[in-house]
Amino acid sequence: MRNKLISALHFTKCGAWILAINRREYPMERPFKPEFYPADYETSCAAWFLFQNGRVLVNTNGNRPRIPEAEDLAHLPFLPERKHILGTLDGRLCCAADLNQGDVIPEGFETKNVRALFGELDDRWMETAGLANQILDWDRTHRYCGKCGHPMQDKRDERAKICRQCGLLNYPRLSPAVIVAVLREDRILLARNKQFRLPFYSVLAGFVEPGETLEACAKREVHEEVGITIQNLSYFHSQPWPYPNSLMIGFIADYAGGEIRVDQSEIVEAAWYSKYDLPRIPPKISIARRLIDTVLDL
Repeated sequence: MRNKLISALHFTKCGAWILAINRREYPMERPFKPEFYPADYETSCAAWFLFQNGRVLVNTNGNRPRIPEAEDLAHLPFLPERKHILGTLDGRLCCAADLNQGDVIPEGFETKNVRALFGELDDRWMETAGLANQILDWDRTHRYCGKCGHPMQDKRDERAKICRQCGLLNYPRLSPAVIVAVLREDRILLARNKQFRLPFYSVLAGFVEPGETLEACAKREVHEEVGITIQNLSYFHSQPWPYPNSLMIGFIADYAGGEIRVDQSEIVEAAWYSKYDLPRIPPKISIARRLIDTVLDL
């Protein structure tokens, strides 16, 4: 399998081959249309992504949790803060806001960590919950102008904040990060990061530095974290990871040389694994798992 995959990566048709896999299993387009400020948005919002202390409110009256609809909230004593239009999902206007820390969550509702809802919410609603999390985090941390200190105001025609005093524009922060599946014959390099809450193993990843290309970042991160060099980098796929503001850009690469030496500051264990002796790996929702499944033909 590995030889066929690497051979394909060296030909022009490789891009179409990988793209076909991605389109079949992981649709690149979503039925979501961004919106900003419809005139009557407070009365036309059909679904509300409400957060309290970084956790999203869900309706638990049913077999699965769901995002509350406007009628669910009509009689609840909430006064949401920092309201934002997200956009329309299946033609329904979605909004986000923060609840006060002192608001009491009534029976039939619960606040949950967004990532804990993987597999419980429909993927489309999960993606929109991630967007809500990112927009509200940006709003909380960019309330004042970084140039002159005056309060920022939301623009009405785009997702941005503007300072009416000095004119500074501020857009939602996006932090690009590369994630790389490194292959050595029929084995893949997997590592355990000391920050992982669960003891699973994954492919290597790291944030892009200013002035750095994605390819240079991939090579640097792999060498810094495990001491080896890589070659034949090929783009795989990307995934927003709004916890709070990352964009993961996936690559597949060949091992080029060196012996594994973990840095111990981020990585505590790393080794080569075949499809027959895999340790615990990330859940299927993540691009890390998509990389692993694809290169090992799982």
